[in-house]
Amino acid sequence: MQTITVEELKARMDAGEKLNLIDCREPNEYAEFNIGATLIPLGKFQSFQLDELEDLKNEEVIIHCRSGNRSGQACMLLDTMGFTNTKNVVGGMLEWQAKFGG
Repeated sequence: MQTITVEELKARMDAGEKLNLIDCREPNEYAEFNIGATLIPLGKFQSFQLDELEDLKNEEVIIHCRSGNRSGQACMLLDTMGFTNTKNVVGGMLEWQAKFGG
């Protein structure tokens, strides 16, 4: 697992990069505020219900949550499943909203 800052992520999004961006928060948190990531709650990682990610094992997968804790857990779980390029968004959506609003 590597890390990525919200500034780096926003710059890449603004540049129009196609990113494999996953939000591992709960649906109610996603409904309140999101940056367009695919919603896969942490529970699905913990129960290994991740068929939709299987094709991304050798691609960069960027994961965020509210603060960076759950996404760190999700990255570690993916790493144990053989994913080779996971990135945790440092500070999560709290940091995003502090820097860019929301």
